[in-house]
Amino acid sequence: MKIDKFFVREFGEPNVLSWENVSICQPEANEIQVKMTAIGVNFIDIYLRKGLLSVKGGLPMGIGVEGVGEVVALGTGVSKFKVGDKVACIGGEPNCYATFTNYSSERAILLPRNLDDEFAAAAMFKGLTAEYLINRCVQVKPNQTVLWHAASGGVGQIAIQWLKSMGVTVIGTVSTKEKALLAEKNGCDEVVITSEHDFENVVKRVTNGRGVDVVYDSVGKMTFDRSLKCVKQRGTLVLFGNSSGNVDNLNPALLGSQGSIYLTRPSIAHYTSNPLDLQIGATTVLTAIAEQRFNINNINRYPLESAIEAHTAIENRMTMGSTVLFPTS
Repeated sequence: MKIDKFFVREFGEPNVLSWENVSICQPEANEIQVKMTAIGVNFIDIYLRKGLLSVKGGLPMGIGVEGVGEVVALGTGVSKFKVGDKVACIGGEPNCYATFTNYSSERAILLPRNLDDEFAAAAMFKGLTAEYLINRCVQVKPNQTVLWHAASGGVGQIAIQWLKSMGVTVIGTVSTKEKALLAEKNGCDEVVITSEHDFENVVKRVTNGRGVDVVYDSVGKMTFDRSLKCVKQRGTLVLFGNSSGNVDNLNPALLGSQGSIYLTRPSIAHYTSNPLDLQIGATTVLTAIAEQRFNINNINRYPLESAIEAHTAIENRMTMGSTVLFPTS
């Protein structure tokens, strides 16, 4: 069978994404074949495209770590799924920017039939990211205060709503007034437009100079030093991305001089590499969806073949919320 699929044959800017018509074989043992209906775009896709993360097998490679679709064929040994099931493909080898994909049955998540495909593609991977960050990387508790950078992004909008449902005070940073409105809608107690105000001063005001319990920083180079100054004594800085560049030349003594601060650089891969951990996290996300702890307030929609345009928009900070690609065939 012929399918359409994106490949990365060299690392670089969005135009290295190569849209190709190729053959797909029958699923191998313990694999399922999925007809994709909605594909989530995540910043990890950009890191992979640029060669900032290592991938088993090297180039050429597929792209895309999240997708939702219908099971259309089963490999030998698959008992967890049946043809016709709705599933989410989460992590593993990046092959989701495609009309069909063969996927490990151990990493697929069975979805409720009544869960909208678009919502699931916008929510599952980012929801899993939010889940491990606020529940397992750091177990945030009610009445604590958190600073969240890029508060209008796909992970930010889910995490902030989830944190607010837990009774947490959230300070969010954004780059524009439009993004500030979305962050406020998601429940931020304070929103800082970074081109107009200094988030350090806002943190000091809101916390009476104490600092926040946790900073969640996916920006990296542009914010890291000031993020460190916002953490309370013995608080935690979670650096889970580097959209503005890598943080270089960190002197560990700085963590001590600023209050015995804990610093972690987590990856969702290490919190979901075990299929059991993945399933536990996914169950928690699906429960949060059922309990209406978060909604998806903004979705950027593109045809699958326009993935280059979607990557360009995300990298140029032109989007808010989640981005989803839709196969047209």
